[in-house]
Amino acid sequence: MKKNIYLDFTYFIVLAATFGAVLVLGAIVAPVIFHTDKITVNLLIDHYNAGIIMGEIFHRFSYWTYFVATFVALYEAMAYKMGQRDAISFAAAVTVIFASLMFSAVYVPKILSMQALGAEATQSDTFEHLHIASEIDFKILAFALLVLFVRRLMLLRVPSRQL
Repeated sequence: MKKNIYLDFTYFIVLAATFGAVLVLGAIVAPVIFHTDKITVNLLIDHYNAGIIMGEIFHRFSYWTYFVATFVALYEAMAYKMGQRDAISFAAAVTVIFASLMFSAVYVPKILSMQALGAEATQSDTFEHLHIASEIDFKILAFALLVLFVRRLMLLRVPSRQL
């Protein structure tokens, strides 16, 4: 079977864009939203309301991660069927799919449901542990995206054969 370079290119764009979005959300957006006191003059958003804003941002981003999980699963299944089998890219793809689905289907809904209970619920140990787990998942997602991107890029240089 002939490889479709446009599909490969789209795959790389999706992986890179998602990696960039994860970095921007985690390293730029979250710190800005949770530290408005250092930026604004007469506007202070308390921690609970900052969490509500960040929760909505992550809720919207979760639609993208559902798409990414689906796209990665389809692309990697197609690559596997075409004989482009590689243990590193397989492990990274499974991790991307798992971390994306955990983020979108588990962490975001649970965090949003606890936020809906009020500020007291977000100050509990349960919420704190859930939040820490979601941050770890986000970091795992970023790392897996990077590994998958780099490995698939490296495999483009290898002639089509089993690795």
